[in-house]
Amino acid sequence: MLEEIIKMFEDEVVRVYEPVSKELEITKYLLKYKTRPVLFEDVDGWRAVGNLWSTRERIARFLNVRKEDLLHLISRGMENPRPVKVVERAPFFSNSTTDFSLRELPVPKYYPKDGGQYFTSAMVIARDDKGFVNVSFHRMMVRDDKTAAIRLVPRHLYSMWKDKAEHGEDLEVRIVVGNPVHLLLAGAVSTAYGVNELEIASAMSEEAFGKPVEVVDLGGIPVPVESEFVFEAKITPELVDEGPFVDITGTYDKVRKQPMVMFERMYHVDNPIFHALLSGSYEHYMLMGLPKEPQIYASVKRVVPKVHGVRLTEGGAMWLHAVVSITKQHDGDGKNAILAAFAGHPSLKRVVVVDEDVDIYDDRDVEWAIATRFQPDRDLVIVPDARGSSLDPSAQDGLTAKWGIDATKPLKRKEEFERAKV
Repeated sequence: MLEEIIKMFEDEVVRVYEPVSKELEITKYLLKYKTRPVLFEDVDGWRAVGNLWSTRERIARFLNVRKEDLLHLISRGMENPRPVKVVERAPFFSNSTTDFSLRELPVPKYYPKDGGQYFTSAMVIARDDKGFVNVSFHRMMVRDDKTAAIRLVPRHLYSMWKDKAEHGEDLEVRIVVGNPVHLLLAGAVSTAYGVNELEIASAMSEEAFGKPVEVVDLGGIPVPVESEFVFEAKITPELVDEGPFVDITGTYDKVRKQPMVMFERMYHVDNPIFHALLSGSYEHYMLMGLPKEPQIYASVKRVVPKVHGVRLTEGGAMWLHAVVSITKQHDGDGKNAILAAFAGHPSLKRVVVVDEDVDIYDDRDVEWAIATRFQPDRDLVIVPDARGSSLDPSAQDGLTAKWGIDATKPLKRKEEFERAKV
């Protein structure tokens, strides 16, 4: 599947034919071509691609929507999940082996102080004893030929693992690498326990391509047929060191005790392409940030009826800073929108609220709105000592100060703020 996707964007792709080491060299290319897909033809004998989903425009083009409508596509998928289609065969069944080494795969070491080679684009699929299927992203640090340390934050997969670990049991999982972007976005959404992210992806696929997501049953766990690599694995009760690792803000995360994963069998398509997702890159921003925009949109819309768009900004790592476009109906709507945005994405640290005539995708236009429509003594909202993002290195003990900028026109004087037009 990745081969066909790369061909769609051939005019943007940078092809690297010379041999490239998976230790640090991949990173140099991905940093040089931040917004362009880079296809490596020889990473220790394997193929790899990075920066594939590094722009909104490319993601939107693939999903047949405008970039402004990406949040609505994701939102509709979350609100109306659709069944997947179970099929008998998948291309990755072409190659199956237990004779493999994680160290010999094109799993990169991205930064000098990283604890080791890291799976960064991998999604983990698990099913609990009641049949609930969970799909989520988890970084994994390679420890040796067959084991890795997996970072589990206290969410759904952590809960499933903990239930098993407390009884001294392993959690059976499938690990997939190299999937189309609707599956990746679905794997990054935050949903209630019991919602199957594969069905969110299936709803997006039906809208974008007119067909559901297809899966195969692999030992009782559904796996998307559009996967380049698939691993049968178990998350064990054993805890091992994980880290350091560069996270989305480009700063190193600390070493923690995390569960160990035992890899047992590998499947892959013929001539597979490994997805090398550089942490702290625009591609990382897009895949982690885009699924949060619908949450902010829904939260703001509950207090301000006319919401035109939400953008988590690249300058804020698409996690800490946002811009929201509204049409005010009452003075005070801007400040209500600020507070609602913080509620919709609790990791948010700064939000700028602008009128509908401001292009939220143009940083200069947003700054113009701040310059001409904002006064700090009346339009600045500060929330001290709020629970913030663990990814913000400036936060202390998980607490941060949040600030909102109401850069909207006063309703009683809005004509004074109109831009000249021809």
